[in-house]
Amino acid sequence: MKFKSYKKSQAALEFLTTYGWAFLVILIMIGALAYFGILNPSKILPNRCNFGAEFQCLDYQISTTSSTFKLRLKNGIGEAIDVTSMGVSTESAVPYSCTNPTNPTSWKSGNVSDFTWTACSGGGLTAGEKGKVLITIRYNTLASGSAYTKEVKGEVFSAVI
Repeated sequence: MKFKSYKKSQAALEFLTTYGWAFLVILIMIGALAYFGILNPSKILPNRCNFGAEFQCLDYQISTTSSTFKLRLKNGIGEAIDVTSMGVSTESAVPYSCTNPTNPTSWKSGNVSDFTWTACSGGGLTAGEKGKVLITIRYNTLASGSAYTKEVKGEVFSAVI
């Protein structure tokens, strides 16, 4: 009786060993694909610029070669605004620091403005790869005044040049 149970144990062990080798080969293949960048989803994702309904993003550029970040926005609020501050950052542990552009005053509804942050450094952005820049805009409408400041957050995900 003991002999019969050893045969069952051996069959079970051979079965598990075969599946173990197959699982190990699959893990090695996935590791190789990840190492060579084939499984990097950021290369597949399209460039995008997202803001709230308040601003329409028309164009953008992230550049490490000229150390600039450019953004073209259209005021879609429906009335003239004063922008009190504009800031940029990234999700990286290394801070993304730039010289802020001049804040527009009396930015009329429907008008397009170009903003250029200069002397940008850090943020973990690398030329040739895609990067994400987070933008925060604080503004108030001319009718309400500075006591009623609002904040809009947006993001640009694009190839870095």
